[in-house]
Amino acid sequence: MKLATYTKVGLASLLIFTMSACSSWDSMSRREKSAVTGAGLGGVAGAVITGGGVLGTVGGAAIGGVIGDQVGKNR
Repeated sequence: MKLATYTKVGLASLLIFTMSACSSWDSMSRREKSAVTGAGLGGVAGAVITGGGVLGTVGGAAIGGVIGDQVGKNR
């Protein structure tokens, strides 16, 4: 398989994981919702910046999740 195929599979897996977390959205705290949203946005941003690189996508999701968690804590 090409690297682009692995990247697409990785992004699809990340999307599925993120959407499955949203199934319990109503029972989540504001901080948890902010972390999930931040991880999703960070993953997309990381993928765009690195041209679909897996490391950039995962790194962006991790950093976005931490930032979202901190923003949610302060609300």
